[in-house]
Amino acid sequence: MPLSPTTVILLALVLFASVLLALLTAVGAGLLTRMSGASRPTALLRAGVAFGGTLTLITAVLAVGISALR
Repeated sequence: MPLSPTTVILLALVLFASVLLALLTAVGAGLLTRMSGASRPTALLRAGVAFGGTLTLITAVLAVGISALR
């Protein structure tokens, strides 16, 4: 079954929004960690964990949503 252009654009927008939300969460976590007095490598590590966790959670929610719609 070929994908329509509307479906492709919608998937691209959801992917972009997911990455943007995960990036904003990572920046916030990194800044809060740095403001608490942690070193830069520690802040970067916490930001990476926040990015990965947020992206994983969004992916899981989207997968459940897509399977519920089918």
